[in-house]
Amino acid sequence: MHDARALIEMGAEAVRRLARRGYSLDLSELESLQSRRNQNIRSADELRAESKRVASEVQQTAKQGGDISKLKERARELKDQIRDIEAGQVQVEEQLRDLLLSIPNLPDDAAPDGDSEDFAVEIRRVGTPPAFPFEPKDHVDLGEAIGILDFARATKLSGPRFAVSRGAGAALERALATLFLDLHTRRHGYVEHAVPYLVTRKTMTGTGQLPKFEEDLFKTGVADRELFLIPTAEVPLTNLYADEIIPPAELPLALTAHTPCFRSEAGSYGRDTRGLIRQHQFAKVEIVQMVDPADADATLETMVGHAEACLKELGLAYRVVKLAAGDTGFSAQLTYDIEVWIPSQNTYREISSVSNFGTFQARRANIRTRGEDGKPKLVATLNGSGLPVGRTLAALLEQCQQQDGSIVLPESLVPYLGFRRISADGTPEA
Repeated sequence: MHDARALIEMGAEAVRRLARRGYSLDLSELESLQSRRNQNIRSADELRAESKRVASEVQQTAKQGGDISKLKERARELKDQIRDIEAGQVQVEEQLRDLLLSIPNLPDDAAPDGDSEDFAVEIRRVGTPPAFPFEPKDHVDLGEAIGILDFARATKLSGPRFAVSRGAGAALERALATLFLDLHTRRHGYVEHAVPYLVTRKTMTGTGQLPKFEEDLFKTGVADRELFLIPTAEVPLTNLYADEIIPPAELPLALTAHTPCFRSEAGSYGRDTRGLIRQHQFAKVEIVQMVDPADADATLETMVGHAEACLKELGLAYRVVKLAAGDTGFSAQLTYDIEVWIPSQNTYREISSVSNFGTFQARRANIRTRGEDGKPKLVATLNGSGLPVGRTLAALLEQCQQQDGSIVLPESLVPYLGFRRISADGTPEA
């Protein structure tokens, strides 16, 4: 969420930057609403001051035995005028808030021009995609053939875009999540959290999922309680500090959590309907940091490295790209995508997005710290996937497949699994 005054002061610069992401800012509408809001505040203050004076005159005149009928009539008029202005002020405030909530974050000028993944700029490639002396299978065929993935029964339970893992597959999912959490907590300095999976509308609004992306969220409720299933642990982790002032000595805050994530994928019907790439429910380890805004750029680079470390630990080939301004998420200023190699598709696919939100989320959620002058100021928030379990599992199965249908897993997983190989019949083997 933006400060209306800041956008108005930026003027044409705000219009230019938002246009890079395909958003047309109506500066005149914003100025009009802000002007009406300010005028209502001034008018209400003036009327309250007059009302106070009239009330004082009523008391003085009454003590002197004078006629107070006209003064009382004026007092009633002022009361009605104040009520009308306050009602109008509520309406203007709602219109201004709705407008500000709909305006995406200003993209960083470091983001390349463009409006799709085709304009992303490759930063680096790590690892060599495996070359197979046979036609590689996709993870669906592999997982179903060895009996560790069951999409048909998942569909029976819940419909499309769900999966069931079993045996070595379920153990592998658990091992991946634990490996990622251990890396982030023991090596990267994050504090692990167990958080609610159901959150309020205010919480979803704080990180920018609402109001714009309501159609992509699963919603439930009991009696008069409305709750949303989290699309990512970013939501509860960031909002842990909503409406708080974080002591500067506690920054940076580095938080992580392993949670299920729920997404309707409303904007992606027909895409990736097969397999684990795009599910309604999936597990993910998320990393979040809150820092002084001056440190946000450096922190973004560090967090990309933290997500990369997970892939390096698994020996998976991947690349890092910088997203174009028009392809950057609603709340983000700048985003790096990490894309893992998927042999069956002969291409890299996104497995992690790491973003700098600047103070955008902090303003919406009212998360602050104190500056050197002791006055409250907004923090910067950042988050990234570190990593999603399902997509990592898909990449592992495909990059580690053998000609006989077995899977030879990375050595780093053995301490968590107790085995390194899954045979062609799904049996774990040392």
